[in-house]
Amino acid sequence: MELLMQTTVSHKWSAADTVTAMRIVLAIPLLFLSPQSLWFLCVYTLAGLTDALDGFLARKSGTAGDFGARLDSIADLTFYGIMFIRCLPLLFRTLPRFIWYGVAAALALRVAAYAVAAIKYRRFASLHTWLNKLTGAAVFLLPYGLALSQATVFGLVACVLAFAASLEELLIHLCCKKYHANSKSVFALHKAEN
Repeated sequence: MELLMQTTVSHKWSAADTVTAMRIVLAIPLLFLSPQSLWFLCVYTLAGLTDALDGFLARKSGTAGDFGARLDSIADLTFYGIMFIRCLPLLFRTLPRFIWYGVAAALALRVAAYAVAAIKYRRFASLHTWLNKLTGAAVFLLPYGLALSQATVFGLVACVLAFAASLEELLIHLCCKKYHANSKSVFALHKAEN
């Protein structure tokens, strides 16, 4: 948080930052809405659209930077954290046990990736790889899976992608000498290191 505040001093607030902050604001009402209600899905969808729009705006306006990336991570953690608080009880009752074992394995890999990055780069490092973006999209679709009574299929896809994304991020941190915030894939490591 201290690093975010230090960056704020030299950062000029942008339209992309406003859209990112809207995700945090929209996430709060989700705490009070039933996950299987139409209102939940509407607010949830609107908040999710901000996740796609903020990065696009930042790139188009030339305002992409460390502050926006950190704010985006905070907004994602808030949004998905609230989504899980509201949807996890339903998912826990619906999804088969083997998916939860996969989720635990993916989380263990993710924690290992964060630990390696913290030790190696002396900072928190969360990459915006293509697999992480696909995982985010799959996790985002989970409430729709609940509404459509297809939670197991949606959950399995999200779990497999989360495991692959966590493994990829761990490999990137293990193989890179320096932190490359914009690493898109383990297959592009040679470009990042040169």
